[in-house]
Amino acid sequence: MSTRSVGLAGICVMYAAGLLAGVLAPAGYADQDREHPDAPPSRAHWLGTDELGRDRWSRLLHGTRVSLLLAPAAAVVATALAAAAGLTAAVSGKWTGEAMALAFDVLLSLPLLFLLLALRASLPLNVSAWASLAITFALLALLGWPSAARVARAGALAALESTFALQARAAGIGKLRLLAVHLLPHLRPVVAAQFWLLVPAFILGEANLGILGLGVVEPLPSWGSLLGELQNLDSLRAQPWRLAPAAALLIAVCCFHLAGKTPAEEA
Repeated sequence: MSTRSVGLAGICVMYAAGLLAGVLAPAGYADQDREHPDAPPSRAHWLGTDELGRDRWSRLLHGTRVSLLLAPAAAVVATALAAAAGLTAAVSGKWTGEAMALAFDVLLSLPLLFLLLALRASLPLNVSAWASLAITFALLALLGWPSAARVARAGALAALESTFALQARAAGIGKLRLLAVHLLPHLRPVVAAQFWLLVPAFILGEANLGILGLGVVEPLPSWGSLLGELQNLDSLRAQPWRLAPAAALLIAVCCFHLAGKTPAEEA
């Protein structure tokens, strides 16, 4: 079995666990067992309960669903924006293309994490859980595309110099048809590779927001909000099962990196 197959299999297992959270979880993610707060793992609560008596295993499953739907959805939007911007920069005139490339470089010079934190902190924090989910999704999608756009532009410029593109231009094919019929299919592997790179980056971005209390808000769980409990090192020594969200995040990031490998990289 190839490493890519291992990564895809791991992703499928995690998605299945998240999508079936309502079946696999012993309780709702917001249900509180007031008689057993902060309880250790048991037959009733596989990963124990938090300080409010909520089942950690249930919250981990529901958090998996939130994070694994949020990050790829944002990556799809960011990849589409990157492909559109990169191809536009490639087929535009020299000065327009260079200006767009300069804009990509300027945006890339800004640290994504700090920009993400600053913008999220400037937006309203006292919002509903679903509103915070939408805000996190929008910020990841709108801030994460410049690096992929730069790669898409480079790939499109190389494709424009290829034999098939030169023949198409010599035959009088317009820019729009050249873009839609010839360049987009040729750049599909490049765009797909950028998607596989953006997903783990967005998973980690959401996790960083959640740890600082700027991500998905309670009571809706995500890996980021669950990782917020790891700030107390003393409690981790006494309750190592709190590391389960960190393990899930690490496994997901590794699986997405393995799934994004090309046949040439595996050879």
